[in-house]
Amino acid sequence: MILKIVTVGNPVLRQQARPLTLEEIHTPFIKDLIIHMRDTLHDAPGVGLAAPQIGQALQLTVIEDKAEYHKNISAADMAERERAVIPFHVIINPQIELLGPLDTVYHEGCLSIPGFIAKVPRARAVRVQCLDEQGQPKTIEASGWYARILQHEIDHLYGRLYIDHMQSDSFMTLENYQRYANK
Repeated sequence: MILKIVTVGNPVLRQQARPLTLEEIHTPFIKDLIIHMRDTLHDAPGVGLAAPQIGQALQLTVIEDKAEYHKNISAADMAERERAVIPFHVIINPQIELLGPLDTVYHEGCLSIPGFIAKVPRARAVRVQCLDEQGQPKTIEASGWYARILQHEIDHLYGRLYIDHMQSDSFMTLENYQRYANK
């Protein structure tokens, strides 16, 4: 089932999401929610989707960066962004540690702010302590594009959007990005 993605202005995007209990993680509701979030992520398409983006103020996000999303990106751009395929996975109740300064700047977009993009400074590397969809503790050490995705999605769980961090003079429509900035 494809879920409706809420857009900027919806109050749920500015709330701090609540953590899930271990008991909740094992409920049919959460299991189904994860499946529906994956379907919605693929339909959008996107590389990450946080529960607040589908109207649920829960500390749950799904991430996947498929090879097919890379087909129009040059090898040089892939290397510069440190971007690679990321298999589908679930992150619950994450705690993030930035492993460096906010000195890596690239354009970001968001499914909840459709049609726009801006440059956003992020840490190049992060460490995330979380639970997986089975409720098992997990540590993720990530760098490059994966670290950016983690920062972006975890921000959603705390009521933050990329526009809160963006370089405001770089904010533009996707159409203008394709026309002017992506040259």
